[in-house]
Amino acid sequence: MKTILAIGVALIVMGAAVLGYDHYSYTTTEKVLQIGPLTATAERTHTVALPPILGWLLIAGGACALAFAALTRK
Repeated sequence: MKTILAIGVALIVMGAAVLGYDHYSYTTTEKVLQIGPLTATAERTHTVALPPILGWLLIAGGACALAFAALTRK
């Protein structure tokens, strides 16, 4: 029961985080040119968008888990 409660709280926190941060970016280093021992690299920034429905689904799943934990407690 306590694990379901913890999972529910974690899902709600993750859902709120997804709603707060709708995208995240990361940087990769790619080799652009190589001539003999000389190498030229470039850094590229990639952005991944997180849809708001994902956050709402996580919050709804967390609320269901909390309700299930409350109902099985009795």
